[in-house]
Amino acid sequence: MEHKKIGISILIPTYNTVCTSFVKTVAEQASKAGIDYEVIVADDASPDPSCIEQNRAIESLPHCTFIVKDANSGAAATRNFLVRMSHYPWLLFLDSDMQLSDPQFINRYLSNLSSPVINGGIAISGDAVKLKSNLRYRYEKAEEPRHTAEKRQQNPYQSFRSANFLIKRETMLQCPFDERFKRSGYEDVLLGKQLCMAHIAITHIDNPLTMTAYEDNDAYVAKIEYSLQTLHRFRAELRGYSRLLTMAERLHINIIRCSIRLLQRCCGSIMRRQLCSSRPMLTVFKLYRLGYFMDLQ
Repeated sequence: MEHKKIGISILIPTYNTVCTSFVKTVAEQASKAGIDYEVIVADDASPDPSCIEQNRAIESLPHCTFIVKDANSGAAATRNFLVRMSHYPWLLFLDSDMQLSDPQFINRYLSNLSSPVINGGIAISGDAVKLKSNLRYRYEKAEEPRHTAEKRQQNPYQSFRSANFLIKRETMLQCPFDERFKRSGYEDVLLGKQLCMAHIAITHIDNPLTMTAYEDNDAYVAKIEYSLQTLHRFRAELRGYSRLLTMAERLHINIIRCSIRLLQRCCGSIMRRQLCSSRPMLTVFKLYRLGYFMDLQ
């Protein structure tokens, strides 16, 4: 199936990730689809030089460009940088640490261009036995049923995520990522709100990239803590677009709020150790997130 009149810039921000195989797969699909395309990969000043050197092989692929930024500016700024470097009217944003196994991935996007924003979603994959002690895998797998296209379309703006989406370039220029978000976390949630306020439609489809790499428990808990700090900082702007924020703000009874804070202060370190152990519990994880966030307030 050819789409000769369509031009797409495939934009891939990366940080400490070797993504040459992923880029090659994406580029081959775009080529087979018969469209005009380019693939631009921007490294946000990765501290691991081996990742940068291995990714330089991207330059040898047709229609592919690899750029290393001089200084780390964060996920939001890197995505905006990629927009400025792009040339085609459609932009396909893909996270570099994903896998692409569906040979119809590009064609499926090309068959769903009736909306200015199309969100493809994420699938979770891995050996459940080997990953039973991995908190990130267990949490993402438990949440996966909530992220089908049908479920996401029920709340299209609140469900928007930036790991895998197609957008018109003019729309992205109208609603860029907020560069106050210096690390990954909630910048896409705010973009979903901006798209809603601008009355720009989002269509959710089942066209996922697959998550196969999961950080260890210590790194994931630290990442969640940072994202909760971000949520707290931008809570006024993210109100109504974060389930955790909505839950925290609905707890109006002071004795309950105080009890959650007290539990966090007395047992937070114990819960954190449990989450970083070889047997993390999702119930503890959810309680720890809520308590950590409410303690920030």
